[in-house]
Amino acid sequence: MMTKTNVQPLLVNYKTLEEFKRFKEYGNQELTMLEDLESNIVENDSESPFYGIYFGNALVARMSLYRVQAKYDSYFLPPQDYLALWKLEVLPDHRNQGYGKALVDFAKSFDLPIKTNPRIKSHSFWEKMDFQKAHYDVERDLGENPLIWLPSGVEEREV
Repeated sequence: MMTKTNVQPLLVNYKTLEEFKRFKEYGNQELTMLEDLESNIVENDSESPFYGIYFGNALVARMSLYRVQAKYDSYFLPPQDYLALWKLEVLPDHRNQGYGKALVDFAKSFDLPIKTNPRIKSHSFWEKMDFQKAHYDVERDLGENPLIWLPSGVEEREV
């Protein structure tokens, strides 16, 4: 059984970005952060949308969490701010140890609805986390198959 995991905000700095290269989902978001760092738009330690869990000194799990304003909400009733959860990933040697659940529980702790676009083969994980398929809307979902989590008092909007 694992000890209490500490989810923490990840700083935008070279060390964090270097660690991100170990994750499969490394892409535009990280490269943008790297460019911002290199052109000094952001100073070291400025806020990033990433949260992670360290095992010793190594980043072993991470996710990106954005707050989306209510005016852009086309998923929930009543319309409200919600969280978009992306890039949840646990490095292979650290899977099935509760890190993914710890990240999701952290996101749920904001008590806002959550939307995620799961990677292939991850549906059973999201089901265990009480996420459900959003009713598909061609214009809104553009080929994605979003999953949503509803805190108490929130419903899915009819499509």
